[in-house]
Order: sequence, then C-alpha cells, then structure tokens
Amino acid sequence: MNLVVYGSKPAWGTPDFSPFVIKLETWLRIAGVPYERRDGGTPFQSPRGKIPFVDLDGVRMADSQLILEEVTRRAGVTLDDGMTPREQATARLVRRTLEEGTYFILVRQRWLEQDGWQEQYPAFKVLMPAVVAALAVPLIRRKVRTAAQLQGVGRYHRDEAFAMAAADFAAVETLLGDQRYLLGDSPRSVDATVYAFLVAFQRHPGETAANVAARSPRLLAYVERMAGRYWDSAR
Repeated sequence: MNLVVYGSKPAWGTPDFSPFVIKLETWLRIAGVPYERRDGGTPFQSPRGKIPFVDLDGVRMADSQLILEEVTRRAGVTLDDGMTPREQATARLVRRTLEEGTYFILVRQRWLEQDGWQEQYPAFKVLMPAVVAALAVPLIRRKVRTAAQLQGVGRYHRDEAFAMAAADFAAVETLLGDQRYLLGDSPRSVDATVYAFLVAFQRHPGETAANVAARSPRLLAYVERMAGRYWDSAR
C-alpha cells in the first residue's frame, strides 16, 4: 500500500497547523502504517475542500476519519480490536465531541478573537504566496466569521464559548483518570484525536479558559507521553 499524506505546515510547536492532520498522522504512527508526508497541501487540491487529504494507491481521498477507516480495511489494522461495546461508544462520543464541538471553538480562537488573530495571521499566511495571502486571508476570515454565525459558536459571548471547550477537556480528563491512555494501558484510535486537539490548545499562545483546561498537569502529561512515544522531537 502506498500512502502519501498532504498536510499544511507545523505551527506553534505542533506537528501541523490542522488538528485533523495531526490526528491522521498520529493514528498512522500508532497503527504502524508507513506513509510519506508532504507539506503545502491546500484545500483547493482536496476532493472535499479540506485537509488532510491523501493519495492512497494513486487515488486521492479526503476526510481524516474516512481515510483511517479505509486504511484500516486495506492494511488490516487491529488497533481497536477487542474493545467492548461501551469502550467503542465512549471513543465515538469523545471523538465526535472534539471534532464537531471543540473544533469550532478552536476556529473561533484562531480566526475571530483579535488576540488569536494576531497569532493566526502570521502562521497562516506562510501557507501561500505573499501576494495571494494579502488578498485571500482577509476574505477567508470573513467567510469563517459567517460560518461561525451559522454554526452557532460565533453567537456566544467569548467567555461562554471558551467555557464550553474547557468543559470538554475536563470531561476528557475525567475519563482519562490515572490511565496511560484514554481507555486504558494501550492507545486506541481515539487517542489520536484526543492528542491532536489537546496539543492544538496547549501549544497555542492563548490564555483562555480552554487553553488553561487543556494544560492541566494530567493532560500535559498525557500529551508528553503521546509525543514522546509517537513524535519524538516533533512536538
């Protein structure tokens, strides 16, 4: 199986600007699936208009979850074998919470809050030529603002929004407890998502309630454990 992963670029000391790229690459590393990483992927190259996307045996695919499910089938990955129905349900709910809820608060922090935008713009504009960035990035920000209003996260007061993400991370911490990984002594697919979103909030310069919650001692130790095992110095 030949697999090429297209990401953006590292940012704020994380492996990639996008938590979904971090999720996919972390999962591949946990599962022991070899792949080639290429920087500079853009949504315009993706069949779904998002990153990450991959070339899998010459076929282009997008959506991190669909990709890992297809790789699981093709490569016979057994990472989640033996999970109980309750563990499977817990993993799904945690993943969906972070990807379909917490993610939009991350978007708000990076794109809509002025302090976050001051960090976002210089990190994001390097993904495209300078002339293009000067014109395109403000337009993208306006589109993100509109999307945030439609999705709902843009309608909350700042403190309300970040309190939601803080509560999400508190719930993750409760589930983690004193275990090495979310569901026990061995990592599962869900740990790739948990790691990706924790590291995205931990390493971002923001000081919101969400960042503070993500930086609890237990969650910091979890991220360091994951990074040390799967990313070595690329943290």
